[in-house]
Amino acid sequence: VQLQACGGGLVQAGGSLRLSCAASGRTFSSSDMGWFRQARGNEREFLATIKWSGDRTYYTDSVKGRFTISGGDAQNTVYLQMNSLKPEDTAVYYCAASVLGGSITYTLPYMYHYWGQGTLVTVSS
Repeated sequence: VQLQACGGGLVQAGGSLRLSCAASGRTFSSSDMGWFRQARGNEREFLATIKWSGDRTYYTDSVKGRFTISGGDAQNTVYLQMNSLKPEDTAVYYCAASVLGGSITYTLPYMYHYWGQGTLVTVSS
C-alpha cells in the first residue's frame, strides 16, 4: 500500500495550495482518508477527513471554511484545497488512510493505518 502526497511549497499569506494524495496497492472503498499536519515541535494535528466514497467530510475548526477535502474512489486520489493560508499553517502535511470502516469519524492519528511521506507547506507573512 502506498500513499503519495505532493503539492506542498512556499506561498504568501492569503494564498492557496492544493495538496494531492494518490493511493495505490489495495482497495480503499470502505476506508476513510484524512489529512494531518505537524509543525516543528508540535504533535500531529488532524485537519480533515472524507469517506473514500467521496461523501461525508469533517473538518477541525481551525481550517473549516478555508480548507476543502475532496476526491475518493473514482479518482484514487484525495485532495486538500487550502485557501486563505496563514503563517501558522506552516507544517509538514500528511495524508493517511484508515481501514476501520463504519460510520465513525476518525480524527486521531492512531486510527489511521497507512501514511504518505509528508509534503512541506511554508506560508510566509
